Amino acid sequence: MRRKDREMTEEFGWQVLDQCRYGVLATVEEDGSPYCMPVNIVCGNGRIFFHCAREGRRTQNLRRDPRVCLTAADEVQVCPEALTTAYKSVVVRGLAQEVTGEEEKKTILELLCRRYAPDHMHLFEREMAALPVTAVWEIRPLEITAKQNKRRP
Repeated sequence: MRRKDREMTEEFGWQVLDQCRYGVLATVEEDGSPYCMPVNIVCGNGRIFFHCAREGRRTQNLRRDPRVCLTAADEVQVCPEALTTAYKSVVVRGLAQEVTGEEEKKTILELLCRRYAPDHMHLFEREMAALPVTAVWEIRPLEITAKQNKRRP
């Protein structure tokens, strides 16, 4: 990281992942170019989880090449008077692997539901009808870098 004064710990990075509203996942296209898409995430046991359709561009990319980069930001505040933006951010480089066990998939989807829709858990069981067409992925981080850009006076 170029700005060492903004570098934060890996633990700080996990906190950003736990608090952010979403992450942006980059996968590798067949021609080597990046393909990015916002994803809802939940963390546990040193891994990051997300869900998507079992078919489609993102899933094809992940099945062909497990390398991913996930970035997330939190507490973003544009500071026009200082010509800057204050934020906390994290970049995770890692390998994605599809979760195939039905019970583990349900557990992860429940964690996602509890994080993003805690007041609507009564809908969870109904949504499990979509389990056959839902893919759940885990990211095993290889590198986590975190940064904080504080507001300047």
